[in-house]
Amino acid sequence: CAMASHGFWSLGAQSAGGDNSSPSTPRAWCQAAAQKFTGGIGSKLCALLNVGEMEKTGDPSAAADPKQGASLAETCSCSDKPCSCSRAAVGFSHLYSTDLLPALDGDLKTLNFLQEVVDILLAYIVESFDRSTKVIDFHYPNELLQRNNWELSDEPETLDDILISCRATLKYAIKTAHPRYFNQLSTGLDMVGLAADWLTSTANTNMFTYEVAPVFVLLEYVTLKKMREIIGWENGRGDGIFSPGGAISNMYAMLLARYKMFPEVKEKGMSSVPKLVAFTSEHSHFSIKKGAAALGIGTESVICIKADERGKMIPSDLERRIVEAKQKGYVPFFVSATAGTTVYGAFDPLIAISDICKKYGIWMHVDGAWGGSLLMSRKHRWKLNGVERANSMTWNPHKMMAVPLQCSALLVREEGLMQSCNQMHACYLFQQDKHYDLSYDTGDKALQCGRHVDIFKLWLMWRAKGTIGFEAQIDKCLELSEYLYNKIKDREGYEMVFDGKPQHTNVCFWYLPPGLRYVEDKVEKMKRLHKVAPTIKARMMEYGTTMVSYQPQGDKVNFFRMVISNPAATFEDIDFLIEEIERLGQDL
Repeated sequence: CAMASHGFWSLGAQSAGGDNSSPSTPRAWCQAAAQKFTGGIGSKLCALLNVGEMEKTGDPSAAADPKQGASLAETCSCSDKPCSCSRAAVGFSHLYSTDLLPALDGDLKTLNFLQEVVDILLAYIVESFDRSTKVIDFHYPNELLQRNNWELSDEPETLDDILISCRATLKYAIKTAHPRYFNQLSTGLDMVGLAADWLTSTANTNMFTYEVAPVFVLLEYVTLKKMREIIGWENGRGDGIFSPGGAISNMYAMLLARYKMFPEVKEKGMSSVPKLVAFTSEHSHFSIKKGAAALGIGTESVICIKADERGKMIPSDLERRIVEAKQKGYVPFFVSATAGTTVYGAFDPLIAISDICKKYGIWMHVDGAWGGSLLMSRKHRWKLNGVERANSMTWNPHKMMAVPLQCSALLVREEGLMQSCNQMHACYLFQQDKHYDLSYDTGDKALQCGRHVDIFKLWLMWRAKGTIGFEAQIDKCLELSEYLYNKIKDREGYEMVFDGKPQHTNVCFWYLPPGLRYVEDKVEKMKRLHKVAPTIKARMMEYGTTMVSYQPQGDKVNFFRMVISNPAATFEDIDFLIEEIERLGQDL
């Protein structure tokens, strides 16, 4: 297959019943690591992972205090040969942050300290991909507060304590890279993306001007242009920006739509414009209303349009509500269509919606935070047919493309609109007499001043995978969701929330335990069913074996919403999830 020929995720990617000899466990991995890593890092990883191995055996005596392994910080990695390395002289229990750079003699101590941190991170990464480890070591909030001293003090802690804190933090962290973590929409851990994140933090610069972030600013320019080309805008023309998340990207779109129709609102405020109304699906993301609240438009001015049984906006109801609003003297200015709704994974009919927006002169936005990445797939991009007719689009690579958080883009068809809408001409930052092309100073078109470098993760991953790599990754996730749907649609004890194959990786279903399947009183049955998913989810977290989200929707009681965006997941992991749901819910 295409994935195999390009070497994508072949390790551990066999279906159920595959070869179990692949080095997917920490113990097997250590044997390879000891040979591949220099400086004894492989040996140290083995030592750290052995702590994890003891934890998962269930031996109470091995219930790890985060301080276990702390002595590693004070030992060198020369193993059984005579010690000659610099680590032997470093005792982190006697060092503080003030001993690190920029201290005059802090270079060697800094290198040793950061190497210890890297060792901790590498061990955690390897453990995260090991299916025999827990997804979560769950503790209730009060218990977790009591188990560790998280309080801040006036006096500094030693670097040994700092390393202990790093281990403790990761010990209780959710392993979102784990192949059996299916909670919410951002899962997986890409190694190239992780490397890019490390590099970005090391560079520690700001995205507001070319003079302080020359390469990153250019990479954002190149990548946004490529994304606009993929949307279908001619020659990739337009504008865009990376923002802290899909909610902010959606708010940017609403801000631009208002400014486009009433530019005077920038100086004079909402009192200078008539009553504005926006429209979105009843299944849309809550950020549309939140954006309206933040911009002073008001949540009551967001009119929710009916969706069909599959969660898609009904165009005829959209037009009816637009006409009603105009008859009341309101001004429709913004329609947000959704490409991949949060719960059902539905794709609104963009062509029909764009016809209506054009007819009434309304800005059309596409919230593709969850489903926009399907544009990378030749097999699935038809679900966004008509997106090229939109005025703006939100697209979150940190979801289906598995780019490390955070990475959300707003793409805008009209060039220059963001600048005129948001610029404030701060002369201490955006001087007009600089010696380079000022169009590369992007900060004045953003709502933020300081802006994190989110682009490098996406750009470097795109270089590493190519478009074909992202396509294979996305197609694989869709294939896994179809496998799950086919596995449970006729299985005893399962009931689908809506009929037909899901359009995205969202698979929504109820699990009916044996004691509930033959209850005839419908009201009583729904009352009890409403409690099933939360109970099973709680047990999942307490056992730490897997995680999957649940929620109600409209008049429907709690159901499981399975989403797949982790390229590390396999058919075997889907099988495991179903078996685990049945195991944990058989007595309900």
